[in-house]
Parts: sequence; structure tokens; C-alpha cells
Amino acid sequence: MSSRRILLDAGNTRLKWAVVDGGLWLGQGSAEYSDLISLQQVLDAGCDCYIASVTSVANEQRIDSLLASFDIVPRRLTSAPQFKELVNGYAHPQQLGVDRWMGLIAARRRTLEPTLVVSVGTAMTVDSLSAEGVFLGGLIVPGRDMMQQSLHQGTAHVGDGVGVWQAFPRTTADAVYSGIVTAMCGAIQAQHARLAEECGRTPRCMLTGGDALLLLPHLTVSVEHVPALVLEGIDRVASEDDMV
Repeated sequence: MSSRRILLDAGNTRLKWAVVDGGLWLGQGSAEYSDLISLQQVLDAGCDCYIASVTSVANEQRIDSLLASFDIVPRRLTSAPQFKELVNGYAHPQQLGVDRWMGLIAARRRTLEPTLVVSVGTAMTVDSLSAEGVFLGGLIVPGRDMMQQSLHQGTAHVGDGVGVWQAFPRTTADAVYSGIVTAMCGAIQAQHARLAEECGRTPRCMLTGGDALLLLPHLTVSVEHVPALVLEGIDRVASEDDMV
């Protein structure tokens, strides 16, 4: 019996996928929900599939329709109070976004040190994980596009120009872009400092998500870029299933 399986990370705006067989990652990709041809090309009839979804019902229906055409019934993952030694400290654990939970599971698999887990997408999440494996809590911050849209909608004279990073911006477009990047980096750096104070040592910081590369050059803390962090968490859960 094949151990081949499909892992799906269904984010707000894009679907990421990976094909894994016996612990070996055979391929990865991503797609717009309007064009899932790259996923279709890697599907095998009846193969195991695990999905962590925070996308809309309409997008989930597109995914389900494609999977059904290959006779695939996915296992939909949810957040839980605990996974192995990892403890979900959210007041209501099931309300934690499953993508955040998968990211925490993957981070714990990578290290036993205190870790800041940052996902930069439609929204940015900044989650704190202790050395003991307790998710302490986290921030949700509007992402780049959401911040930019808010400024455009809420102010009369902020245009739609595309800005670039400047330490001292001298155009409105540059001021908007540089302000957004500074605000997002500031949230990460502030939580990094708080986690260091809480844990008594410098935490690691793992950065993932579609807009991660926008922030990397501007962060003053040491960061590890882990593009497939959520998929790694899904793989960890799937691997645990294999052992049951």
C-alpha cells in the first residue's frame, strides 16, 4: 500500500500543496483558486489527502470538486487543545486558526527553544511558543494589502501609486509602503522582545507566508525563512496518523 499523500494549505488567497511519500517530499506548488491545474496534475485517484483550510466556502467547494473527481476524500484538520507535548494556550483552542496551529506544530518539530512563529499573508500572525511547548498567545495584524486599502479608503489624498522602501520617504507612495513595512516589522520585533523577557533568553523567529520576503530585509532580529511551515505541520499530523 502506497504511503503517498497530498498536503493542502488553503490560505485566504492562495492554495499551497505538497506531495509526500514515505517521509520524502516529492514536490510542492501553489495556485490561485481560479486555476487549480497544478494541483490536478499531481493528484492520484484515491490517495490520502490532508487539508488545513482558512479560505472561503466557495474556494473550499472548488477544492472539494477537484478532489472528488479523483475519488479523494480529504481529512480536514482543526485546532486542538494539545498535540503531543504541544499545548494550545488559546482561551478557546478550537478558535485558533488551523493554519496557525499547523505552524506551531511545525515549529515545535524543528526546535525545542522558545520561538516566535510569524505568518505574513492577507493578515499577519505573530505567535509565541515557549520552550516547554506552550502556545502563549499571539497577535493578528492587517497584512500589507489590507493596510494599504485602509489608507486609500480612509484618507482623501493618499493615491494608488506603488511605493518603495525608504528610511525617510519623500513621496506619498513611498511613505505608505515604508510605513506599512515599519508597522509590521515593529509588531514582530516587539513580540520578539516580549517573548525574550518572558522566557529569559533570546527566542528563535520563524517567518512564513506569501509576503515574508517583503519584511526580511527590514527586520532587526535574526529570522529563519520557512516557506512551507504550515505544510510541515500538516505533514507532522499526517505522519502521526500513520502510526495509529
